[in-house]
Amino acid sequence: AAAGLAAYVHDHGGHTIAIGYDARHGSADFARESAMVFAGAGLRALVLPRALPTPVLAYAIRHLGCDAGVVVTASHNPPQDNGYKVYLGDGCQIIPPADGQISAHIDRVAAVPLADIPLGEVWETLGDDVVADYIQQAASLISRAATASIRVVYTPLHGVGGEVFESVLERAGLPAAIRVDEQFEPDPDFPTVAFPNPEEPGAMDLAIATARRTEADLVIANDPDADRCAVAIPMDADWRMLRGDEVGSLLAHWLSFPFVPVSATTAENPADSGRIRPFVADTGTNAQGVFAESIVSGTMLAAIAQATGHDYEQTLTGFKWIGRIPHLAFGYEEALGYCVDPAHVKDKDGITAALLIIEMARWLKEHDRTLSDVLDDLDREYGVHATAQVSVRVADLGVIDEVMSRLRTRPPVMVGGIDVHQVEDLAEPTDGLPPTDGLRITLAAGCRVIIRPSGTEPKVKCYLQVVEPVADGDLDQARKVAASRISALRTDVSGWLE
Repeated sequence: AAAGLAAYVHDHGGHTIAIGYDARHGSADFARESAMVFAGAGLRALVLPRALPTPVLAYAIRHLGCDAGVVVTASHNPPQDNGYKVYLGDGCQIIPPADGQISAHIDRVAAVPLADIPLGEVWETLGDDVVADYIQQAASLISRAATASIRVVYTPLHGVGGEVFESVLERAGLPAAIRVDEQFEPDPDFPTVAFPNPEEPGAMDLAIATARRTEADLVIANDPDADRCAVAIPMDADWRMLRGDEVGSLLAHWLSFPFVPVSATTAENPADSGRIRPFVADTGTNAQGVFAESIVSGTMLAAIAQATGHDYEQTLTGFKWIGRIPHLAFGYEEALGYCVDPAHVKDKDGITAALLIIEMARWLKEHDRTLSDVLDDLDREYGVHATAQVSVRVADLGVIDEVMSRLRTRPPVMVGGIDVHQVEDLAEPTDGLPPTDGLRITLAAGCRVIIRPSGTEPKVKCYLQVVEPVADGDLDQARKVAASRISALRTDVSGWLE
C-alpha cells in the first residue's frame, strides 16, 4: 500500500508525505515500514514523534506543506483490525479519481515480489513542535469568557487522545477533566469495552459511572484515534448520551450565535427578564461560510443554516466529501464526527469539537442554563428532529448485497405504518451527488429512511428521521409523537436486516 501511494505521489509531482500512527497492534511498525518505503521511493518522509490523534496528522499535512499523508489506524474498529487513512495535500482524505489511481498502483506493486520494493533508511522523525502548534491552534478556538466551574469526565477509550486533549484544555485555560482511569492509557486490546466505539452499547458505561460518582456536569469521550467525539449529559435524574445529530446542532448553534440576555434586548414578557435567549444574534459576529453535513445526517442543520444566513450543503457520507466543500465553516456527520476549524483541520476532529462543547456548557452554566435547555430551544424553534440508526454487523459481506438487492427489487410501499412517497436509488446521480451504494426512502409526515453499507465496517446501516413540529408550544407532546414514529420505523427496518 505504501509503495502504491508513493508511485501515485511521484506521478503527481509530489515530494513529501507525513506519517502518523495510533497505539494499535502493529501501528508503529507499519508507520516505520511506510517511512522506509517512501524513503526508498525517493520521497521525503516525515513521521510524527509518537502515537498521536488522527487530527494532529490531518493538521500537520497542511501546516508542513506536505503532498500527502497517511495515518496508521483502524479508528474505532475491533482490536485485531488495522489499516491506513490516506490524505492528499489539501488535508482531506482521498476521493475519486485519486482512490482508484492509488488502488491501481497498489495492484501493480502487489504483482511483483515484495523484496523488489526499494527501502530507504533515512527519514525524519518530527519533534514535538508540530504537536504544540496543533494544541495552540485548537486552544485558540475558545472565544467566550466564562468563569463557571464545571466538572467534565473524559475518556479516550484506551486510545491516543488523552494527552493531547488534556494539553488543549490546559492551554485554553479550562479546568482539567476527570479521567476515567481504567480507560485513559492507550491499550490496543481495549480491555474494558466490547467495541471501542462510543456508539456501541456499553462503551460509555464506565464514563457515566464516573460522572455519577463525581457529580459531574458533562461526559466527553473520544474514539481511539480521537477524530470522533461523544457527549453525555445529565437529564431527567439520569445520564443520556446525545445523538451525533444533537451534538451537530448544538455546535452549529454555538458557532452561529453569541448568546444575548433578553434583558439586553426587548423582553415581551417581563418574567423572562434575565433569561438567556439563544436566537438573538449580533450579526457582526456571525460565522461566515457554509454549513455542511453528510446525506445520512439529520436535517436540522439545514434549518439552522437558513435561519442564521449560512449556505448549506449535503455530501455523501464521510469527511473526505465534507472537508472539500468550498468556504466550509462547519461540517458534521451523525456518526460523531465534527469539523469546527476547517481552516486548519479539514477532517473530523474529536478534540476541538469537545473543546467547544465544554466552552458552551461552561458559558451556559454561568447563565443558569444547560445543554439540555438549548436542545429544547432548538426543537421549539425548528421542530423535533428525531433521528436513530439501525445496523447489523455481518460475517459474510454477501449478506449486505442481498439486503440491498432485495430492497431495490421490492421496495416498500409503507414503513412503520407511514406511506412511502419516493424511493431514490443513490447509485444513480441524485441531488448533484456522485453515485453511491444506498437507497433514500422518503415517507409522509416528514419521515425518512436511508440504507447503505458501511464504508469502514462489515455492517449495513439504516438511518431514520422524523420531523415533528411543536404545536402550541407543547414540546413534550411533539417528542412523544416523534418517538412513537421512530419506534415504528425501527421495528419495520430491523425486519429488513434479519
